[in-house]
Amino acid sequence: MSKTVVLAEKPSVARDIARVLGCNQKGNGFFEGNRFIVTWALGHLVTLAEPESYGDQYKTWKLEDLPMLPQKLQLVVMKQTSKQFHAVKAQMQRKDVKDIVIATDAGREGELVARWILAKVHVQKPLKRLWISSVTDRAIKEGFQKLKDAREYEGLYQSAVARSEADWYVGINGTRALTTKFNAQLSCGRVQTPTLAMIAKREQDIQSFKPVPFEGLTVETNKGMTFQWVDEKTHDRRIFAIGKAPELQKQLANEVVTITDIKTVNKKTPAPLLYDLTELQRESNKRFGYSAKETLSILQRLYEQHKVLTYPRTDSKFLSSDMVDTLHERIKACDIQPFRKIVAQIKQIDKKKKYSFINDQKVSDHHAIIPTEQSPSPTALSEKESKIYRLVVKRFLAVFFEAYEYDQTTISASIGSGKVTARGKQMTQLGWKVVYQDDAASYEEEESEPSLPKVSVGEKLPVAKLVVSSGQTQPPSRLTEGTLLAAMERPMAYLTNEDKDLAETLGKTGGIGTVATRADIIEKLINTHLIEKRGKDLHITKKGKQLLDLVPDDLQSPALTAEWELKLEKIANGKLDKNEFVKEMKQYAKDIVQAIKRSEKTFKHDNVTGSPCPDCGKLLLEVNSKHGKRRVCQDPACGYKKNVSKVTNARCPKCKKKLEIWGEGEGQTFACVCGHREKLSNFQERRKQNQHKKVSKKEVANYMKKQHKEEEFMNTALADALAKLKKQ
Repeated sequence: MSKTVVLAEKPSVARDIARVLGCNQKGNGFFEGNRFIVTWALGHLVTLAEPESYGDQYKTWKLEDLPMLPQKLQLVVMKQTSKQFHAVKAQMQRKDVKDIVIATDAGREGELVARWILAKVHVQKPLKRLWISSVTDRAIKEGFQKLKDAREYEGLYQSAVARSEADWYVGINGTRALTTKFNAQLSCGRVQTPTLAMIAKREQDIQSFKPVPFEGLTVETNKGMTFQWVDEKTHDRRIFAIGKAPELQKQLANEVVTITDIKTVNKKTPAPLLYDLTELQRESNKRFGYSAKETLSILQRLYEQHKVLTYPRTDSKFLSSDMVDTLHERIKACDIQPFRKIVAQIKQIDKKKKYSFINDQKVSDHHAIIPTEQSPSPTALSEKESKIYRLVVKRFLAVFFEAYEYDQTTISASIGSGKVTARGKQMTQLGWKVVYQDDAASYEEEESEPSLPKVSVGEKLPVAKLVVSSGQTQPPSRLTEGTLLAAMERPMAYLTNEDKDLAETLGKTGGIGTVATRADIIEKLINTHLIEKRGKDLHITKKGKQLLDLVPDDLQSPALTAEWELKLEKIANGKLDKNEFVKEMKQYAKDIVQAIKRSEKTFKHDNVTGSPCPDCGKLLLEVNSKHGKRRVCQDPACGYKKNVSKVTNARCPKCKKKLEIWGEGEGQTFACVCGHREKLSNFQERRKQNQHKKVSKKEVANYMKKQHKEEEFMNTALADALAKLKKQ
């Protein structure tokens, strides 16, 4: 009997598909049943070849060898996962296999994972595509009943290849040119450089901001009403003529407030739209301080492992009309604590009703992130997973409620020759905000406006008190990961010149990068020390500022990057040939290299030490890595590096923060940011003396596990000391 190979992206998804398809026989890198063989990638098994594959001259970085523009980029099997590639290849090439189902993630990158494997295997068998938005058993069964012809996704594949090749040509040429020209480890990229430029622009706006002082005047009446002085021309409550407010205070001390107008307007606020990935990452960063990368990782687990949320890498906030039939079961899956009271209030889904969140035109590859028909077990989710799951469920349930309604009353009055106003708000229908009654942090009122006492036009209210206040205008806030994601999605404000056509382009493309790549871009900027986090705020480093000074201006423009994203979208829709775009990228890479070669600028390291490199004699640089400090040669061609300190799991006896260990051998010393210092020998002695205060097995196990993971540096003396404690 002929069989079908199903290629999943990850082992966990492959196991789910295998179970649903009845593939119970475990093989070496695959599951097999009567009709199907399910195998898997491990993310990418095949990738674009490194520069050295195109000639020995590229093994060393030399400016004169640039630009590197191979006629055709080669694919290579990744060494670290080659065993699984050959397992996949063996199954695809079996004589009893008649066709192949691509079941990798339903997106541009998932398409690339599968197609590159197929290209490297050189298999010519018929292809079908499994396109699903959740990995519940039901979704998998329905997906296999509606398999699509893989040729429908050829444009998506070509778009993915174009994106990868563009990043190769632009990124590698730009990075090698910068690094060799300025003798520093510098990198640039199609998306990362304009993202860095947006952070730099915000920094510039903050530094150039000049605060302007202002005053305000509050008028309190004996009826308990508080009015604000308003400029009749500008309608601004702020008085920028310093000294005017105290004068008014004296002038109006014996005046009365006369009501001149009362306006009450009924306002409606509909429920917020469903989450797309960027919006959810922003909310998660704002509420919980999670990074964009961390939020995406949590979502992937909720999607793949727990199967309680749909596919996360989406840029849509809507659902398609064919999903209406599934809404009842999704709501039923949410009928768990703490949502039961809310679910009970949602009436039967009216299939004829036109819901505002159903819009086929605004759903491309994937709909919004919503719950699946499957409920999580009470103890299945971690604290972080539970927080993200609850955000999604609340947003999903909220859209079934009516709008939040309130009456907004504005009372205008005169005092002397001036004007004052008071505003109040009275809720008339709670609507969708019932979902957030127990969660004040989610949807607070834009302004706290109390309800007002009843008054009538012409009524006169004696003044009880006049209060002068003062303040000054504030600079723009620093970008956080959440607000940076929003800026990447809508970067119109970061264009240097106002251009309506470019702004329109940015609007069409959804900004720079994609929902799937933005988190990685931010992470890369942090890891390469171009930006740094201080609390939640992102700051550009001196290295980042210098890099922007060295990179050609047009590579910093979000407009150019957005135009490229638009062309990638056209390739996906079959409206642009991939080779045309790649040709343009090659020319652009050539222009970047020439501009860098002609540059007369210099790069100044701000982290030079006084220690010479033992290999080449140039002064070493001190850099912060994720796990401590290291010294590296400033010449990338030399490559010398040495760890000088390591963040350990040992805790400071004074402030309980993690200690860093410096030095080598017997001279190793612990140091803490609070100022505490302690030799390793003293630390070990103190540990012995405090044996009655036993370290928990969990603490020791975690310490040993983390320390063994560090391949480049291992503090064996400390590990031995803790290992002895573990045995006791």
